[in-house]
Amino acid sequence: MLRAHRLSKIYRDPAGDIAALSDFSHTFEAGQMTAIMGPSGSGKSTLLNVLAGLDTPTSGEVWLSEVNLAMLPEQQRAELRLHKFGFVFQSYNLIAVLNAQQNVAFPMGLAGLKASERNERALALLQRFGLGPRAGHAPHKLSGGERQRVAIARALANNPDVVFADEPTGNLDSKSGLRVAELLKEVAYEGRSVVVVTHDPRLAKHADVVLQLEDGRLSNATRPNAELAMA
Repeated sequence: MLRAHRLSKIYRDPAGDIAALSDFSHTFEAGQMTAIMGPSGSGKSTLLNVLAGLDTPTSGEVWLSEVNLAMLPEQQRAELRLHKFGFVFQSYNLIAVLNAQQNVAFPMGLAGLKASERNERALALLQRFGLGPRAGHAPHKLSGGERQRVAIARALANNPDVVFADEPTGNLDSKSGLRVAELLKEVAYEGRSVVVVTHDPRLAKHADVVLQLEDGRLSNATRPNAELAMA
């Protein structure tokens, strides 16, 4: 479980302080995909960075189970991100000189897994997402949808509790975007919390919870699939 409690983030500026987040609280449940939406400048990226421990809040707390991220020194936060969090980006962020299998295996190497074990797990993850035959291909030889599926496989490399996705369908056509949305929901239903920042209403339709941000504040929270779940 990932829990945000009264988060605020203020950027100091000579022209006047900028409140990127104001009094944000929400519990991101395991087994659910949560979409964070809002206009540009509403605080979505700031919120994602604070939740992931990439930035520290001005006030408030982020808890992963019983661990308060803000109380950890940076080295421990980095270790927590490596083992407990997975990341998917709009621009894929794959390493150009590594093939698909090596990209997926890379975080496992950082975590100290033996080469034989990480290569085996990397291939299994790629096969799961229909990319087994593409395991030896460099990123530039893959389509956008394939690259994003490699990125999702990489995000799962160290079996994280939480997966963060920042505009994961932003560079994809509608068919590839739909596949990515389905995969992220599948990842959540395995017992993880999946937190997605998106402008894409098609992706939001797959979410269990949709949070709307306005001027750094949570303005609305809905469950778009609640009626389907009760049927």
